[in-house]
Amino acid sequence: QVQLVESGGGLVQPGGSLRLSCAASGFTFSTYPMSWYRQAPGKQRELVATITTSGSSTNYPDSVKGRFTISRDNAKNTVYLQMNMLKPEDTAVYYCNAKRLASAYWGQGTQVTVSS
Repeated sequence: QVQLVESGGGLVQPGGSLRLSCAASGFTFSTYPMSWYRQAPGKQRELVATITTSGSSTNYPDSVKGRFTISRDNAKNTVYLQMNMLKPEDTAVYYCNAKRLASAYWGQGTQVTVSS
């Protein structure tokens, strides 16, 4: 049974930091590129970070570039999202995604709220 379980969300003040984790099981984690998405109320889900299978390459949209860092530990079947200099507009539910060819898996999401 495939599972992606996110954790690490919460309430943080503007300018603060959070580190999200996504623990994977039920598939060969090291063969899947991994991504983080987010969805704010009333908005479409958007991609915020992608990492290749080895972790050698990452990609970010301009909205988070320089503030967010995606990484992975294939020995622990876990992908991370380090979020620094958080802004109120980063408030959303953050989802972990594994996608390769026709297979795609999602986690249940973790809420991140940036507010003073």
